[in-house]
Order: sequence, then structure tokens, then C-alpha cells
Amino acid sequence: MSSTTISVDKLLRLIGTPRSPRIIDVRTEDDFAADPRLIPAGVRRPHDAVPQWIDQLRGKSAIIICQRGLKLSHGVAAYLRHEGVPAEVLEGGHLAWIDANGSAVPQAVVPPRDGLGRTVWVTRARPKIDRIACPWLIRRFVDPDAVFLYVPPPEVVGVAERFGATPFDIEDVFWSHRGELCTFDVMVEEFGLSSGPLDHLARIVRGADTSRHDLAPEAAGLLAASLGLSRMYADDLEQLEAGMELYDAFYRWCRDATDETHNWPTNRPLATR
Repeated sequence: MSSTTISVDKLLRLIGTPRSPRIIDVRTEDDFAADPRLIPAGVRRPHDAVPQWIDQLRGKSAIIICQRGLKLSHGVAAYLRHEGVPAEVLEGGHLAWIDANGSAVPQAVVPPRDGLGRTVWVTRARPKIDRIACPWLIRRFVDPDAVFLYVPPPEVVGVAERFGATPFDIEDVFWSHRGELCTFDVMVEEFGLSSGPLDHLARIVRGADTSRHDLAPEAAGLLAASLGLSRMYADDLEQLEAGMELYDAFYRWCRDATDETHNWPTNRPLATR
């Protein structure tokens, strides 16, 4: 593997973590029309307009995706590196990702973006579980730059209309509870993000959010941590930033550590006769 490329397996391990590079999809219009889905956290950018969008990547690193990982992505990545933005190309491109059964987000369900290219969401103030879990999911797997507006419950719909924001976790909107599913479940499903770790995390979130601690033994712990955060922070956005780390930890446990146990003392020497 070249030092300017990244494998599908390595990218799979990075996506969903705080250190994930920005995912830039530069497929042609025809190639994108054939499969209008994005690698999680990906955003579409025209390959021949790098100077117009490069400033959004200053201080970040990027993974460039085209159809097969050939000329378009290598050209864009080289241009970015010339401008001081660390950039790699996904080996095999979008097709290799799909062949490896990687999750893919349908572009049609991603809300419209504002003038700075960000999705804007609005929900009720004083979040507890779903209204922190859903922003975590969006920022890690849909739009790293997403904006979240927390407003008084009666104002959510009006703010959504006046500011072009997408309402979530309120009654009678698309992104909300459905039957026994909480909003986090709905987002995992609608964004095409179902995977072993995220499905496991979704059960924990649902159990904590709907008082169904029988769904996962960790649900009670998530509820306790969430209620604690809600009392530590008077500012909802500060609480969100703290909650991002909480969900990062739960996700990594779901992905990498469910089989690990812990006891004390951990290094007791074996008994001798």
C-alpha cells in the first residue's frame, strides 16, 4: 500500500471515532447517480473546484473517494497535499467500500445544508439521552460539522421553519420515535448505518431512553451518566460536547471491548505450595 492511500479495513476502523479524517466524495455525477450513497460522514465535492472548498479542510486531514480510487481521487489528494492538507486516497474507491459491505448513507435522507455546507438540526432544550445520542451519531457518521439548536419545546417547529433546520426527537416529525423505537434507532436505520456495534449501542440507548433496562444491562449506566451530565451543565451545548465523549466511549466498548472483563486485584501472583 502506498503512503498516499488507505485501505478499506483501516478506514472502517477510523470512521465513527473522534480522530476520523474528513471523507470527501469526488465521484462524477454519473457515477454518483448510479449509487447515490455516501461513505459515512462523507460529503460531496466537485473534483475540479478544489480551490473553492479547500479552506473548509484547513487544519484537518482528508480521505478522498472516487469510483475506483484512480485519477480523480489521486489528483484531488495531490492538490490538497500541495496546499498543506494531509490527504489519502481510499484504495479501490467507493466500489471497494461497497464490496466490503461498508455502511453507506443515502444522500436523499441527508437534510439540506446551509451556506457553509452544514446540516442544521433543532430539538427541545435540556437534553437527556436521545437528544445527545442523535447529535453524536450525526457528527460521527453523517455530518461532522452539523449544527444543533436547543430551544424551548413550543418553539422547535417555528425555529425549524424560520431557520431551515431539521426538527428531531419531538412528536409528529420524521426524525422521532416510531413505536418501540427511539429516535436514535430511527436514525441508524434511515441513514443505513446498521452494524453490530451501532445496533448494540442502539439497544442501550433505547433501554435508557424508554425505561427498558431489560434490553441491555448497560442501559441503567447510560441513564445514570446522562442524568448526571444534565445536572453538571446548565448550557446544553456544553453538555453535548461532554456527551460526545460519553458516547465515544460506549461506541468503542460496543465495537472493541464487550468480551473484556475486569476484576481486582488484576495482577495477583499465582499461589505457591
